[in-house]
Amino acid sequence: MKVNTKSLLTAGLMTVMSLGASVAHAVDLTMYYPVAVGGPVTKIIDDMVQRFQKENPDIKVEAVYAGNYTDTMTKAMTAMKGGQPPQLSVLFSTDLFTLMDEKAIVPIDEIAGADGKAWLESFYPAFMENGRVEGKTWSVPFQRSTIVLYYNKDAFKEAGLDPEKPPTTWAEMAEMSKKLVKKDASGNVSRWGVEIPSTGYGYWMLQALAIENGQKLMNEAGNKVFFNEKKSVEALQYWVDLAAKDGVMPKGAIEWGTLRTDFLEGKTAMMWHTTGNLTAVKEGAKFDFGVAMLPAKERRGSPTGGGNFYVFKSATPEQQKAAVTFIRWMTAPERSAEWSIKTGYVAVTPAAYETQAMKDYVKGFPQAVVARDQLEHAVAELSVHDNGRIYKIVNDSVQAAVTGTQSPQEALDSAQKQSERVLSRYK
Repeated sequence: MKVNTKSLLTAGLMTVMSLGASVAHAVDLTMYYPVAVGGPVTKIIDDMVQRFQKENPDIKVEAVYAGNYTDTMTKAMTAMKGGQPPQLSVLFSTDLFTLMDEKAIVPIDEIAGADGKAWLESFYPAFMENGRVEGKTWSVPFQRSTIVLYYNKDAFKEAGLDPEKPPTTWAEMAEMSKKLVKKDASGNVSRWGVEIPSTGYGYWMLQALAIENGQKLMNEAGNKVFFNEKKSVEALQYWVDLAAKDGVMPKGAIEWGTLRTDFLEGKTAMMWHTTGNLTAVKEGAKFDFGVAMLPAKERRGSPTGGGNFYVFKSATPEQQKAAVTFIRWMTAPERSAEWSIKTGYVAVTPAAYETQAMKDYVKGFPQAVVARDQLEHAVAELSVHDNGRIYKIVNDSVQAAVTGTQSPQEALDSAQKQSERVLSRYK
């Protein structure tokens, strides 16, 4: 039998060319990712991206770390207006209205495929609240949190308090904090009772206090706020009084970025902070610590927080499909459990807590489920049109109140008036 060498060479060349074409045709995705809290988040994401690419060699993902959430949102918008937007990004779940107003994103349910509905229903409902508007799902939860109370059990024992009974009400927190304050021989405070951060995410802490007092801060349409309602003012007044009246918290601004260090160094016995810091606290604490749901006034409650995956409208259909493939991989129960264990963020699906890895972790570290259990009392995070401006207005008002330059009533009257001006065009 005569072999046609020329035909074989041609066929081989065509196979090589076709393989080269398929490799060259790998879908490229750029993902902007925020790094807002401590811990080796970038290393964890890089590792997950590499593993995804190994399993999906036809999709290449470049993670761009663009600073905190605000920086990342600014860079994403700048890139979009410059004609080179990312194909997907993790941004605040509350950036939704702004991204919709900019016509920057595409609804996930429109590109999620045939079983997309079942997939989107597998997430915790509390985490989906900020991602759904007008009957469409615009984002998918990933780096999600609630605010929790961290407390130093050793300090509790030293103060004669039961280390297994953290405060459950505002009154209890103020009273316990008085016992936890520690002063040196000169009367200088060496340990505060409690610290609530007022920089960076002041609006988030205010919303927690307001909801615990029975007050919502915004409507579902994102065009109306309730900052100077009586119960909102009472919430801010309680916060201010912890320092000014009760003397259990430092006066003035408390820095979000350094509060974890204060807690780990024993400078405060309790702190309000994101569960996204849980793993860093676990690794850094030289003392026994507890995690509890936030204390209640009228009810328990915390706003949810953190980031969701968004897919950009300007991405090609092929890139959008690849982005959803990546998002589904990242939020699968095993990965969601891994992410929660490595960072402290809440795993975003009930299925993640049924994985063996998570069951084993929780058995040895029960603090890991407090933020998840608090979802039962959680509400959607403050999200309105022109969110960036509204956050700045509220954060400035919180600063004015905690530094004593305005009373809580004056500060929130001002926030309400300014916000109404901004939001009037969206009614």
